[in-house]
Amino acid sequence: MPSELEKLTSAVSDFVNQADQLEVDPKQLRSQIDRLEGMFSRVVRRRSERGDHLVRGHCSAVSWVMSTCTMSQSSASDRLCVGKQLEAMPEVAEKLSSGEIGYQSAAVICHLSHQLGEKGERLDEAEWIGYAREFSIKDLNLLSNHTRYVVDPDGFDRETEENYAERFLQISEMDGMYHLSGVMDPEGGSALKSAVDALAKRLGGDDLRTPKQRRADALTELTYHALEAGTLPKRQGVRPHITVTTTLEGLKGEVGAAAAELQPGMVVSSKTVQRLACDGTLSRVLKADSVVVDVGRATRAVSGAQWRGLKARHRGCAFPGCDRPINWTQPHHIEFWAHGGPTNLPKLLPLCYYHHRLVHEGGWQVVQIEEGVKFIPPDHEVRRRARAPGMRWAA
Repeated sequence: MPSELEKLTSAVSDFVNQADQLEVDPKQLRSQIDRLEGMFSRVVRRRSERGDHLVRGHCSAVSWVMSTCTMSQSSASDRLCVGKQLEAMPEVAEKLSSGEIGYQSAAVICHLSHQLGEKGERLDEAEWIGYAREFSIKDLNLLSNHTRYVVDPDGFDRETEENYAERFLQISEMDGMYHLSGVMDPEGGSALKSAVDALAKRLGGDDLRTPKQRRADALTELTYHALEAGTLPKRQGVRPHITVTTTLEGLKGEVGAAAAELQPGMVVSSKTVQRLACDGTLSRVLKADSVVVDVGRATRAVSGAQWRGLKARHRGCAFPGCDRPINWTQPHHIEFWAHGGPTNLPKLLPLCYYHHRLVHEGGWQVVQIEEGVKFIPPDHEVRRRARAPGMRWAA
């Protein structure tokens, strides 16, 4: 005779094989999965209590569940915690088994009970089952956190400090890009999110970036703004900065020129180098047989006086529809500096990071006309041989 689990396995196989032909209600399907999750949690908890993990050579029940059931550490720990707490909360266990509440709702209640310890015995199961039916998982978690704070403020503070110790930020190079991963405490994360959100909205009707791309650009803008402010601590007597190494041919974007590199040896395009040169500090370095023989004095492409004059003429980014204030912009040479464009006020425009990049790497053109300037997207071809009087194109 097949066991009950074998019957379940056979029934699930039959259902899965026919699923494409069936009209499946996702809510009902999720309910059945949640019921099995609750059962799984109780099973692994009972098996760990009788020492199955020790018999199989594991030092902990969590590692045994991770290995045996191919689960992450957090998922394995969650199931063991829920399984233990369900034994002490028969009403919650019964409602989960019957499908009246979902697994995630039951898990919120179980983790709250676990966090409160002996104080958790005062939790009203019927009341929390009602909350689980009424609230979303997000709101149920919020209610759980408030309850934890009221019932056990010392424990809440202790856990807050434990969580704070888990914060980290890792920045690593990956396939010509930088990969960021990290965890922040509530205060730091909230501050960063507020700053990024303030800079991540669309900048005019021509802004076709996705929300994720806008957030990435916002973080870059924050970084550049902090670097330009000059308030960051110096390292070895020098302000924090990025360094780009290129040749004169590479700066001009000539065919066959050696690639430009950022300080870790990461290759960047000539268009990026030309954008950075618009407002960079330039140093001449002469080499003979790869040996440095002379280093010239560093000079700004745009002087401080010219930048102050540009600020006096403009309130913000010159791109139509952009609301970035002037202090969040960079000087742009209408005729590219790398191509010999002059550095004087009539030939300079303030552009924010995003729109400055659009003009250099994005293929937009800045056309100078009698009334001022005009921005032309890359899908509009400009005939350079038929210029009207008083009109000039960016190089």
